[in-house]
Amino acid sequence: MSASGAGPLRVERRGAVAEVVLARPDQGNALDRALKSALVETLADVGADDSVRAVLVAADGASFCVGQDLRDLVRSLEEDPASAADTVEQHFNPITAALATMPKPVVAAVHGACVGAGLGFALACDLQVWGSGVTLGTAFTRVGLTCDSGLSRSLAEAVGAMRARRLVLTAETFTVEQAIDWGFAGDVVAPDEVLATARDLVDRLATGPTHAYAESKRLLAVAGTMPLAEVLAAEASAQRRCGATADHLESVRAFLERRPPVLTGT
Repeated sequence: MSASGAGPLRVERRGAVAEVVLARPDQGNALDRALKSALVETLADVGADDSVRAVLVAADGASFCVGQDLRDLVRSLEEDPASAADTVEQHFNPITAALATMPKPVVAAVHGACVGAGLGFALACDLQVWGSGVTLGTAFTRVGLTCDSGLSRSLAEAVGAMRARRLVLTAETFTVEQAIDWGFAGDVVAPDEVLATARDLVDRLATGPTHAYAESKRLLAVAGTMPLAEVLAAEASAQRRCGATADHLESVRAFLERRPPVLTGT
C-alpha cells in the first residue's frame, strides 16, 4: 500500500483501490477550509485516474464526519461575511458531485457520528457500510441554515419525503438502526468491523466491470426523471458501449467456461 498526505486528508493506494481518509480525528473530522479544499482536489484526481477502479471513503478517530467546522465558519464570517457562504458552491457542491458521479464505485465506511455535510457525503457514495450505533443527523436548522451536500434529495430518497422533512426541520438525531428501518441501505456491522467490511466490498468492486459500473451509475442517476422512451434509448446506448468492452467479452467467456472472469476495467 502506498500513502500520501500529511494534512487533514490522507490518500492510500491498495492496488486498484484508492482510500480517501478524513484525518482530523481530534475535531471529529469537521470540515474546515483545508479539509474541504483537499477533498475537492483529491476526489477530482482519483476520479480521473484510470488506474483507480474503486474508491473507499473512510475516517480516522471516533467519528466519520460531524459536518462543517463551526469555528472555522465563524472565522470566515468575521473575515468576509459576504463570501463565507461561498463554501457551498466552492466545496460542498463539487465534493458531493464528485462522489455521486465518479465513473467508478465509491464506498463509504461510516462509524461514530455522521452529521450535516458528513451525512450528505456518505449518502452521495454508491454504497455504505455502517457501524452499529452510528449517530446521524442533519443539524442545519440548529445553526440557521438549510440543507447542502445533496441532502435535500438524498435524504428524501433514503427515508421518504415526509420523514426527511421532519428530520431536517427538527434537526433531530437518529441512529443508523432507525434509519435502516426507514429505508436506508447498506450493511450494519460492529464498529470494529466497519473498515474491514468496507475494504472487502470495495476490493470486490475494484476487480469488476468498471465501465459497466460507470454506465449503471449514470443511468440510475437520471432514469427517474425521464420518460420511458428516453430511458429505453439511454439503456440501449449504454449497452452498446458496454458491449464493446474487453470486460464484457471476458465475462461471457468466463461464464461459458465456468470460471471466474479476469477483468481489467477495459
